[in-house]
Amino acid sequence: MPNTEQSERPSVTLDTKDYEILRLMEENAKLTVREIAALIHLSPTPTHERIKRMEKSGVIRQYAAILNKRLIGKGMIVLCMITLKEHNKKAGAVFIKAMLEFKEVVECYNISGDFDFMVKIVAGSMESYHNFFVNQLGEVKGIGQTKSIFVMDVIKETHNLL
Repeated sequence: MPNTEQSERPSVTLDTKDYEILRLMEENAKLTVREIAALIHLSPTPTHERIKRMEKSGVIRQYAAILNKRLIGKGMIVLCMITLKEHNKKAGAVFIKAMLEFKEVVECYNISGDFDFMVKIVAGSMESYHNFFVNQLGEVKGIGQTKSIFVMDVIKETHNLL
């Protein structure tokens, strides 16, 4: 199985100012360097250097817009638990490659317990989920068992780590 984020270690030491920058950027990535600098009481140049260092080291992986699933017609969330028929590198690699290619799959975790993977899928409707399940997920070689759990309501959903 490929390396996961859990095994990654930051190659930089982060101080209080770095964490302040990260917290502000998690809340609003559109803040300018000047705005961030003013909020953390540092001048723009060292603030910019800190951000660039954290980008280069991988602490900041990417910048993204968080979309409202319902307003773009993707309001159905399904957690699909999956067990593979075989537990070897080749079977795992085939499965992982497929998950990385499916646009409906927004998260995929290798888990312990009764199932091997938990996949978070977004769809527009039960019909579109069924179509994905039968025609795409169902065609992935090596899947043994699946269990779909339909999310009725989202109580908390955040991208913030700090």
